[in-house]
Parts: sequence; structure tokens; C-alpha cells
Amino acid sequence: MGAGPAGLTVGNILRAAGVDCVVLETESRQFVETRPRAGVIEEWAVRGLRERGLGENLAARAEPHSVCEFRFAGERFRFDYHELTGRHHYVYPQPLLVTDLLREYADVRGGDIRFEVRDVMLHDLETDRPAVSYLDPRTGQRHVLRCEFVAGCDGARGVTRDAIPDGRVRVARRDYGVAWLALLAEAPPSSDCVVFGVHPDGFAGHMARSPEVTRYYLQCPPGDDPENWSHDRVWDELRERLGAAGAPPLTEGRLIEKRVLDMHDYVVEPMVYGRLFLAGDAGHLTAPIAAKGMNLALHDAFLLGDAITAHATEGDDAGLEGYSHACLRRVWDYQEFSQFLSGIYHGTASGDPFLAGTTLARLRRLFTSRAAATAFAEQYLGTAAAF
Repeated sequence: MGAGPAGLTVGNILRAAGVDCVVLETESRQFVETRPRAGVIEEWAVRGLRERGLGENLAARAEPHSVCEFRFAGERFRFDYHELTGRHHYVYPQPLLVTDLLREYADVRGGDIRFEVRDVMLHDLETDRPAVSYLDPRTGQRHVLRCEFVAGCDGARGVTRDAIPDGRVRVARRDYGVAWLALLAEAPPSSDCVVFGVHPDGFAGHMARSPEVTRYYLQCPPGDDPENWSHDRVWDELRERLGAAGAPPLTEGRLIEKRVLDMHDYVVEPMVYGRLFLAGDAGHLTAPIAAKGMNLALHDAFLLGDAITAHATEGDDAGLEGYSHACLRRVWDYQEFSQFLSGIYHGTASGDPFLAGTTLARLRRLFTSRAAATAFAEQYLGTAAAF
């Protein structure tokens, strides 16, 4: 279920091993290939895609990033995480990755994918022959697919997690009490790296998406209406919150997206119910605070695709039995980092002078202690040897 990074990666792994599968998606192909989403992929995730024959375009087109910049107290501070770790990020917008994965699955490997399905229901998940049924939007006919496993990769608003009866899993949730106005600007990036503005008026972020398009974020009240943010107000706030001595001026452009994202996280434990295996946002949501969501989805997909392949081709169930535990170790590490970053990004705008002071102290430590900087860089890049 779901033609996002997780579902398509699982599908491609299974097709490469000769394992039959069907991908169901409620949206159209054009929609999933153009839906604006994340853009930061960690080095280990790129390596995992390439090892599975899924990273050719990414390797050729993605832009490696080795530095980010913090702006606070009117100054600029460059943070060279490549110098600290020898690793870097890649910037590759999720729509491009989805397009690559979809083309490989459907057009190259001949995978079965069905778009715009309606009224999806899951059945018999605790048996060895679960089923998924859906309505064909063209004929109105209900189809039933019998299978061995269901991979729930349909995101935070999908049906798979809701198919689990109450009391069979625990959902741990955290609300941060802040929101971000997510913006896409038809404007070239105004910096050569990701920029984090930590300001008393609220957080601001700058992330390149392409030579012509830039992602910006502005902290705002939860539940705020995007229409409250006119073009002039957005750019005034970005200039204020990202301003610092010696910083180049922002290049303005038409705003092609405005959405308010209430910052919250959740984790489903375990990520398995019967023959249903959750992956990506269906099993855990990480706020965009740390840019970890797509990376966690790929981590789940690698584990799940490899585990089902081992079951189907070798009769080895160790990967399936250990799937939830292996996923959640990384999930909880990334959630902790998201919580830590939230304190840095939002502390100076909390209205609490004590919290604002400790936030600035924490930031300065990154630029005065190599040990603190290295620990931060390891979490930022997801490079821990084991989770």
C-alpha cells in the first residue's frame, strides 16, 4: 500500500528477486511524481539505493552538501560536518526519487501498480492469507487480492495503520506546540548551503531544492492560516529571521506553495500486526525539524524488502521476526534528535528568557567544542555505526 519512497523501494526489491507483488496507490501517477516533499537524503540511504540498483539517476543528479549554516545573535556560523565526519548529505527532491523508483518498478521491471484505487480495506491480517480489497474507479468493481504479506507504506493518513484493532499496538505521540509555514519559492537559493535562522521572532529555514526553487520555513502559531501570510509578509519575516552580518540578500520569487505544518511526532510499537508490516510515515512520523522522514522510510523499506525476499527465496524468517525492533532503534534515535533540534530552533522564541539563554549557550558550544560538534554532526548525518 502506497507509491511513495517506502512502497516503491519495497516493490523494486521484490521485483528484482522475482517475488510477485502489487502496489496500490490512491492518487494518480502524475500526482505522486510531482507532490512536493522532502529533499535531503543521507549518505547511507544513497548507498543502500545504489546497492539495489535504484540510485543511478540520484548519483548523477543529486547535489552533495557538506556544510550548513546557523544564524543567531546577528551573526553567521558555518558548520562543516564533512570536515568532522568525512560524510555529507545529498539534496535530491523526493518527487525526483519517486519518479526514478516508479519508472524502475513499473516501466523497467514490469511491476504491477494500480493507481487511484478507492475504498481500500484490509482483511484477515492475523491469518497466513491476508487480503486487501479496493474499488476500481473506472468500473466500480471491488477487487480482492490475496497475499502473504501487506506492506503498509501509505503514510500518516493511510488506511493500513487504522486497520489495526485498538489495543494491539501503542502509539507514542509528542506535540511541540509550534507550527512551521512551509514555503516553496520560485527563486534561486540565496546561500550555497542549508541555513537555520534561530531568532527571537521564531525559527526560519532555507533549503535549496533546485537551481530555480528554494524551500523556506517560518515558525508560526499552530493552526495558523497560510492566507495570513502575504507575499510581502513572508519575505519581510524571512529577511528579518535569516538576517546576519555579512549574509547575502535573499533572492525573492513567487511563492508556489504555502502550507502550515503543526510540529508533532509519533511512533507505532510494534510496527507489525499479524501479516501487516508498517513502513515509513504509516509507522512513525518525524516532524521536518531534522529532515529525517524520507531517510527513515528508506531504512524501513530496505529491511522489509530484504526480509520478505529472504522468506520467499530461502525460507528465512529472521528478518521478518526482527523487523520492528531493527526499525525502531533508528526511529527512536532520530526522534530524540528531532526533539533536541526543536529546543535549539524554538528556544529563543519561547518567551522564556532562561530558555532563550540556555538555547544560545547550546548553539555556541557547537562552535567552541569539537567534541560537541562531532556528536551533533553524527546525529545530523545519521552515521552512528549501530542503533
